[in-house]
Amino acid sequence: MERELIHDLAAAYALDALDDDERREFEEHLSRCEQCSERVQSLRDTAAALAYVPEGPAPPPALRERVLQRVHEQRRGNVVPLRRRIALPAAVSFAAAATAAAIVLAVWASSLSSSLDRKAAIARVLGDPAAAHIELGVSSRVVVGSSGEAVLVSRLAPAPAGKTYELWVITGGTPRPAGLFADGARSSPVLLRRRVASGARVGLSIERSGGAAKPTHILHVSRPVERR
Repeated sequence: MERELIHDLAAAYALDALDDDERREFEEHLSRCEQCSERVQSLRDTAAALAYVPEGPAPPPALRERVLQRVHEQRRGNVVPLRRRIALPAAVSFAAAATAAAIVLAVWASSLSSSLDRKAAIARVLGDPAAAHIELGVSSRVVVGSSGEAVLVSRLAPAPAGKTYELWVITGGTPRPAGLFADGARSSPVLLRRRVASGARVGLSIERSGGAAKPTHILHVSRPVERR
């Protein structure tokens, strides 16, 4: 069981939230665990992509204090030592809380035009430790949560004048519209309008402003989604 729980420290490691002893022990595990290596890389890629989100208003100090207080409350929970150094499940709870805190604060600054519900959904997907992280071309990543909700994080250049990027959820060979964005890397993370079932793919096309009911030409298609 302890061997299984150590995988859950990937989030805390990616956020540099482990102490020195925990970091050394996890890095020893990381050197021989492909699953954790992929998880850490996905978390770091998502955090790097969020740096491209346009700068918005800073979160209120009260929100920041509430989030940090929640993180510390989580870490003060019951502790079961792993090899006398890695604390579980408190460290696991802290990793999840720290990840959620980082995502909430990043998404807060995304855009004044986004609704609170949309921001909450984006934070929920990006903070889901069971989410699937899937490449879409070389400049975008789709994160599909365990509920099927999905978010696109993009480094694309802005769409040409009069055009927009359109997302598609492709099930059984049939593409269905799932959202528009035009500003490329300057866009906030995009919450897809459709849930992505296991086995479905996500596509990306460039369409006329306002989007289309069917894709003119799909530029990129992801591999099939395989959720844990």
